[in-house]
Amino acid sequence: MRSAAAWLASEPAAVQAEFLDGLSEAELRALPWLFDFWAMEHQLPPEGDWRGWVILGGRGAGKTRAGAEWVRSMVEGPRADSPGRARRVALVGETIDQAREVMVFGESGIMACAPPDRRPDWIATRRMLRWPNGAEARLFSAHEPEALRGPQFDAAWVDELAKWKKGEEAWDMLQFCLRLGDDPRVCVTTTPRNSQALKALLAQPTTRRTHAPTMANRANLAAGFLEEVQRRYAGTRRGREEIEGEMLAEAEGALWPTELIEGARVAEAPAMSRIVVAVDPPVTAHAGSDECGIVVVGAVTDGPPQDWRAYVLEDASLSGASPLDWARAAIAARERHGAERIVAEVNQGGQMVETILRQIDPLIPYRAVRAHAGKAARAEPVATLYEQGRVKHLAGLSGLEDQMALMTRTGFEGRGSPDRVDALVWALTEAILVPAAAWRRPRLRAL
Repeated sequence: MRSAAAWLASEPAAVQAEFLDGLSEAELRALPWLFDFWAMEHQLPPEGDWRGWVILGGRGAGKTRAGAEWVRSMVEGPRADSPGRARRVALVGETIDQAREVMVFGESGIMACAPPDRRPDWIATRRMLRWPNGAEARLFSAHEPEALRGPQFDAAWVDELAKWKKGEEAWDMLQFCLRLGDDPRVCVTTTPRNSQALKALLAQPTTRRTHAPTMANRANLAAGFLEEVQRRYAGTRRGREEIEGEMLAEAEGALWPTELIEGARVAEAPAMSRIVVAVDPPVTAHAGSDECGIVVVGAVTDGPPQDWRAYVLEDASLSGASPLDWARAAIAARERHGAERIVAEVNQGGQMVETILRQIDPLIPYRAVRAHAGKAARAEPVATLYEQGRVKHLAGLSGLEDQMALMTRTGFEGRGSPDRVDALVWALTEAILVPAAAWRRPRLRAL
């Protein structure tokens, strides 16, 4: 992912001097404006035939610079007054202000990237840029899709598509505008989020994508910024989107949307009243089998049940593990956290689950649980605890959280079985819901 400039910077001084001495005075003057020389791999357009190029990246990964330079490559010709490939360009941001302040006048925007002899004029009254060769770019807001009804273009740069409130409507209107020239194209620069418009675009066979995390551009970012975002967001779903530039899945109508999960995050847990380890064993044990869900939950049960809080301490789930392997992992998790017992679903394994656990530790505190309702029905009361702010997450639960984001009231929309979520549901049921029901029963009888 290194640029030619990064390669040259890593070479000995003699090699650097030889390279620079070999350039003419004109080439030296042009070098700062040759983006192909400075660009990282993810900032360069894909080769071949495509209609849409999506640059997915973390914050500060160089997406804006790549979009601005792509516009330059489309509108500029060999000389300042020579025509380029594109004559009419649409610049679409979430708002007009963001399009102007980021895409046009930002530190990595079009004006900052343009050589002095090719710098466009800004015509504020028309929200337009005009280059010396006559090419024009007009600014649009994704909040006003109807403004895209009528104009036509041979290129477009779209910024932060995943954030657009009217994403699908604005994107569709833009497609009808891309009808000039022989090969109209669009460049999309965005931090990935669970957006229908972005997902639909990425699914198109004519779309190409490049990707980079924030750290790919660390040479151009403040060290303090990198330290702070890593400290606060590393290992979280938000961090995987905003720092790693990952496209995370989230089901429509998820019981645990990303905002709910992120709102549950804490740096550490207090002293616990009780801790349990829940196990959701797989039916089979081979490389392609379901995971064995193993989740550790602690609870603070001081006062009445409405004041109780739970903390998800660890996701120790395993893939392709033998029964002895997952049994050892569950017992090891209990020992690490000082859990009072292991609970395990026995719908599939029956007595076998307890037998395997007791082969390793004959005195293990254990309780079998059996499902009498579907996965979604069992999950809903637990999701309610999250909505009430009564469940918190420690770091390191990304695999579990990915499954949670795909669980809906009608079932699991991911691949395979949601074994981690099943284990979470059993753990929180054992830690909070079962003792809360027992706490209330004597009081109801007294009434």
